[in-house]
Amino acid sequence: MRDRLSSYRAVGFVVSLAGLAWGSASCRGADPATRADIVLTGGRVIDGSNTPAVRADVAIAGDRIVAVGIFPIDDKAVKIDVSGLIVAPGFIDLHTHSDTTIIKPRTRSNLNYLMQGATTVVTGNCGMGPASTADYFRTIERQGVGTNVIHLIPHGTVRATVLGNEPHRPTEIDLARMRELVDRGMREGAWGMSTGLIYIPGMYARTDELVALAAKVSEHGGIYATHMRNEEEKLLESIDEAIAIGREAKISVHISHLKANLKPNWGKVAAACGLIEKARGSGMKVTADQYPYAASSTKLGAMVVPDWALRGGASEFRSLSTDPSTRRRLIEAIEAELAKREGGAALRIARYSPRPDWNGLDLVAIAQREQKSTVAIVIEIERNGGAQAISFGMNDDDVKYVMKKAYVATASDGAAHAPNSGDMPHPRSYGTFPRKIRFAVDDEVLTLEQAIYSASGLPASILGLTDRGFVRAGAFADVIAFDPARFRDAATFDNPVVYAEGIKHVFVNGMHAINNGKYMNTLAGRVLRRGEKSREK
Repeated sequence: MRDRLSSYRAVGFVVSLAGLAWGSASCRGADPATRADIVLTGGRVIDGSNTPAVRADVAIAGDRIVAVGIFPIDDKAVKIDVSGLIVAPGFIDLHTHSDTTIIKPRTRSNLNYLMQGATTVVTGNCGMGPASTADYFRTIERQGVGTNVIHLIPHGTVRATVLGNEPHRPTEIDLARMRELVDRGMREGAWGMSTGLIYIPGMYARTDELVALAAKVSEHGGIYATHMRNEEEKLLESIDEAIAIGREAKISVHISHLKANLKPNWGKVAAACGLIEKARGSGMKVTADQYPYAASSTKLGAMVVPDWALRGGASEFRSLSTDPSTRRRLIEAIEAELAKREGGAALRIARYSPRPDWNGLDLVAIAQREQKSTVAIVIEIERNGGAQAISFGMNDDDVKYVMKKAYVATASDGAAHAPNSGDMPHPRSYGTFPRKIRFAVDDEVLTLEQAIYSASGLPASILGLTDRGFVRAGAFADVIAFDPARFRDAATFDNPVVYAEGIKHVFVNGMHAINNGKYMNTLAGRVLRRGEKSREK
């Protein structure tokens, strides 16, 4: 690692000397009286464009970056020495489930993301979240928020509004109503539509329904982001469907948390990426994101319980689980899914309110403690409303293969969270972005510039953001500075609620949110509406 860090220091020094003229030129012609409130001096800038680090100062005035390079510094500006640090764009997390936690008093600061260097998060993923973009944005603006928030229209919520949880095909009237809701969401500032095709009711949507709704999103220039129908044995067929939707609806396709789950499917990521690259080669815009872990997390029921038993909620599940005519069928279905997951040993409970003492334990350990079968434990959990669980079903080599792809962004699939909540969430909510730096600097899977690009310039490009995701004059001042030798994930699966180390400074819209590693109690984030003109403040 020391040799790798030394090479970055050397590159930064050489480029800074060669770039003195560039730095001066970048400011040549600027008004000498241009105000700079803050100047970060002495750092190595990795600007989010996947180009080499350069020695440069960064000047901030109001909510904007006003200069990047080597230039005379106004004596009135506050100078912050960031020598030895990397200065980079604030990270943009394309995939979070912060829809509810981002508006709660304890978690609206989104501190677990600020401490990772993330300054913008996207909500409404996997087809879940608020259907009314306008109401959601108004709530956030009324209460304040620590990071910027972008929202996607959740297809599952839209479908449930019109059809409930029933597996019906929509009538023309139903589809027209759904298209109206999608159109309204886009006009209210959403950036696209997401689907969750393993979840009720999204799983009941056929391809033609998704094409019709995605086409409405396309009219507004949005994206189609999808938790595909299958990430296991039918991974390739699911990618084919996503690409077909994009082609027919004439829309950019974004594949959420790209992976091959469960051991028989390990290695399929190469073929999956081949399909994406073929589509990209044909002129389509197809991208993906990934969290840099070999474990996933979602509802326990979505992983091991058949949809027909979940459709009616906990009350109906209780009836089905005791009715002799359905109980045996239910048990057999759960047993079959548990068999794919080491009998339940590969499934760890993250959050289950009725029994918090089960949080952090796998199903086999719980079953042994309670002297019950693993199936009985699953049924008990679902009878009481379900649980969030972590699944250890992926392969490290697959994770590394995917993260090296130039079209794969880094995204956490986590949520705004506060320690001492009693649950044991996936550590990605606290460690995704510094963990990606670990893969770059320590493991040399990719370069530091690539790692930063995957979390800044690339997600900005995927969304169509033009004034964030880069350190350049005129962009909003979402800027971070971190120690490349120390910026690492501290959260683990056994201790998942630990803030990352090594972040020194975070600016959100020009406001100092993290100063020397300490939170400044700011709520500097903004709602970002697609199509809204940039605002100076």
